[in-house]
Order: sequence, then C-alpha cells, then structure tokens
Amino acid sequence: MAGTDDTPEPATPPAQPPADGPGPPGPPRRPRGPRARMPRWLPRALILALALVACYQFAHWVFGRLVGLLVNVLISFFCAVAIEPAVHWMAGRGIRRGAATGLVMLGVLIAAAGFLLALGSLLVDQIGTIVRNLPQYVDDVVRWINRTFHSHLETGKLRDNVLHSDWVRTYLANGASSVWGLSATLIGTVFQLFTVLLFTYYFAADGPRLRCTLCSVLPPERQAEVLRAWDIAVAKTGGYLYSRALMALVSGIAHYVLFQVLGIPYAPALGVWVGLVSQFIPTVGTYLAGALPILIALSVDPWDALWVLCFVVVYQQFENYLLQPRITARTVDIHPAVAFGSVVAGTALLGAVGALIAIPVTATLQGFFAAYVRRYEVADPRD
Repeated sequence: MAGTDDTPEPATPPAQPPADGPGPPGPPRRPRGPRARMPRWLPRALILALALVACYQFAHWVFGRLVGLLVNVLISFFCAVAIEPAVHWMAGRGIRRGAATGLVMLGVLIAAAGFLLALGSLLVDQIGTIVRNLPQYVDDVVRWINRTFHSHLETGKLRDNVLHSDWVRTYLANGASSVWGLSATLIGTVFQLFTVLLFTYYFAADGPRLRCTLCSVLPPERQAEVLRAWDIAVAKTGGYLYSRALMALVSGIAHYVLFQVLGIPYAPALGVWVGLVSQFIPTVGTYLAGALPILIALSVDPWDALWVLCFVVVYQQFENYLLQPRITARTVDIHPAVAFGSVVAGTALLGAVGALIAIPVTATLQGFFAAYVRRYEVADPRD
C-alpha cells in the first residue's frame, strides 16, 4: 500500500559486554539450602560413651583390688553354710548361737591341726631319714659309677668340688633372698586364714539375722522362695560334707587297723591321709590316698605292699556298694563324674579355691534341681 512502510525493523543485537568485563554467564545457580549441622544427640552420646568407659575402667580397677576379699568372703559363706546344721543343733539345745559357732569352729580347727600334725610328723621323719642316709646313698652311687664306667671318682673330692662350686654359692644366695618372699607369703596366708575365720564366724553366728536382712528388700511373695533356697543350700551342703566326714572317719580307722596289723610305720598318719584324701578328692582321691601307704609298705616288705593294695581295692568296693548309699541316702549323692567335672571347672575359674568349693556348690545346685525340677518316669521299650 502506498505510503505504508512494510519493511520489518532490523532486530536489535544483544548488548555486548565490555571488553574487560566478566565472561559469558554460566548455568543458573541453585538456591543454597540450610547449612548441615551436627545432630543434637551426638555430643551427649559421646559424653555418655566416655562416662561408661570410665565407669568400666574404675569398676575393673576396684574389682582387681578387691578380688582377694571377695574370694575370702565366698569361702567364708560356704564354710558357714557347712557348719550351719551343727550350730543350729547346738543352739536348739540351749547354747547361745555365738558360743555354739565358736565351739564348732574350734572342733574343725583341732581336727585340721591334727591332720597337718600327723602328715608333718611323717614328712619330717622321712626327710630326717633321707638326710641321715644321704652319705651312704652318695657312696653307693659313686661305687656304682666307678664299677660301671671304670672311673676313679672319690667321694671326698666330689663333695669338696660341689661345696666350693659357684653353683652352690648362687643357689644359697638365691635361697637367702627368697626367704623374705617366703616369709611375706606365709604372713599373707595367715592373714587370709584369719579373714576367712572371722567372716565364717559372723555368717554362722548371725545367720538368721543375715537372712532376715537380705529378705527384707524383697517382696513378700519372693521371701519364701529365698528362704527355701537358703534352707536347701544349708541342708545339702552340710549334709554332703558331714557324710563325707563320716566316711573318712570309717575309712581312716579301717586302714589304720590294717597298717597296725602289718607293722607299717606311721600307721596313724597314713590312716588319716587315706581317710581324708579318698573322700574329699573326687575320682582320683582313692588312688592318691592308696599310693602313699603302698610305697611306704614297699620299702618295708613287698608282700605288705601287696596286702595294702588288695585291701584298698576291696574296701573301695565295699564303700561304693554298701557304705556310701546308706550314709548319703538322706543327703545328696553326687556322681563321681559330676564331682570330677565340677572340680575341674572350679579350678579353671578360681584355682585352688574353686576346687575347694566346687563340690559344695554342685551339691547345692543338685539340691535346687531336685526341689524345683519335676521328674517323670521314662518308658523305654529297650529296658
């Protein structure tokens, strides 16, 4: 159309940035979110973990320092449980409980002292015999060596060389230095024995009060169960130990009569040894008890040793099939394999102390199972 300019206007080019300005724009930036923060529970968790580690280290340190005391208290508790029936019987006869506990403990100490005295006299006599006969033994050995190997050893020169050797000086010096350690060990043992006796006296003399104190923190429905469990522990542990003591007395007297008839030396000490070791060491106690008198009888007459061996075997059968079932009928009879396993386990856990209290603990647990576990007859068609 005339007068009309239909020509499009040229597009306006984009503005160019200055030559010294920033480069071309990059991709669009994302909006920045909130800054990541530490969880509020993490510091408290770290503090709690450090506190738990510190408490564990402290408890471990305290337990390491008090483990000796705890073991002594454990021994004292089982000793108190063992003498509880005797103390209760004497208290029922009008004797004050403290005096009854003292009398029972005095009797046990006298019996233990008699056992140690008997074995000590046997050991001292044997050592004295060896020392007196040692020069003769040395002369016999030197003659045998000269005759066998065609040597020319002399007893006097050999003795002088031994006495003036550096080995003897070193041995004597070490022995002199170890005397102090032995003395410290002896003093520590006496102190531990006194601690055990003191706790045993308090546990046995204040037994009823101790039970009431422990049960006072329990609800009434639990108190009867705890008292029943306590009575089972007292009955089974004490009964087992008393039955073993009675069988040890019978065994000791029977073997003493045999040793006296055969003329074996140290018959009283050997009778006490056989009685106690055969009854209070399970499974292998019989063999350990019979080995010592057999060896001593062998030094006197081989036929006497044979008679002792036969008597030990026959008496063991008599005890297993006639005496033991009658004595342990009212207490608790532990199978030899169970007794041996309990001693091994106790030794692995607490050493000699564990071996000492293993059988009473097993007797108590067996009493618990007999009281609380119901048994049923088994109909086995193979029988």
